[in-house]
Amino acid sequence: MMQKKASKASSSLLLESMQDNINYHFRNNDVLKQSLTHSSYANEHRNQSLKDNERLEFLGDAILDLIISEYLFSKHTEMPEGDLSKIRASIVCEASLAKTAKYIELGRYILLGKGEEMTGGRERPSVLADAFEALTGAIFLDGGFEAAKIFLERSLISQVEKIACIDDLYTDYKTLLQESIQKESNKLIAYEVVSEEGPDHDKNFYVEVYHDTICLGKGIGKSKKEAEQDAAKRALNNLKK
Repeated sequence: MMQKKASKASSSLLLESMQDNINYHFRNNDVLKQSLTHSSYANEHRNQSLKDNERLEFLGDAILDLIISEYLFSKHTEMPEGDLSKIRASIVCEASLAKTAKYIELGRYILLGKGEEMTGGRERPSVLADAFEALTGAIFLDGGFEAAKIFLERSLISQVEKIACIDDLYTDYKTLLQESIQKESNKLIAYEVVSEEGPDHDKNFYVEVYHDTICLGKGIGKSKKEAEQDAAKRALNNLKK
């Protein structure tokens, strides 16, 4: 009995610490706890009838799209719809959300099953991004649209605006490279993953981009897509030289 009380007290302190960290305090701690409950933890504690965060993730995804769309619509008043869509996609992608989740130390508070914990789930981009979406959904349910908007302005949007070269976030280098090559050649370019390094939760991908048999550039990233974009960017720089 004493051990259960100590565990509850520890859990309560952890939740309080997290709310201090994000500068938002929940009226309903149950919805906060649900947003942090990974399906692996819920499955291992079925006797407690816990709800995982997947439904809140679904809601948070929609809230994110709406708030980021409003932000971009107001910030880039002359930008056409197609470009706005590309920018939004780059902001709400898994890599971006996971990076912001790390910024607010969200991984410390996620409830994971033992297997997920042992395999590095606390640092896995997909787990972090999903939890960030779920937390956004939870704040929306608990405090409404304005509360969710303020949370995203302090976390995700503030990180976007800190990027020194904002164009790197918005630019689709793969498309630019393809368009550049097509001016001179009908042959397609191809991306090849040449190696991978590191554990599953913190892997680096190394990619080379080829036109015919010529290597145009080499890139590195935390995902294949990120490495391909880096390779395309370097290829464009090489072509300019």
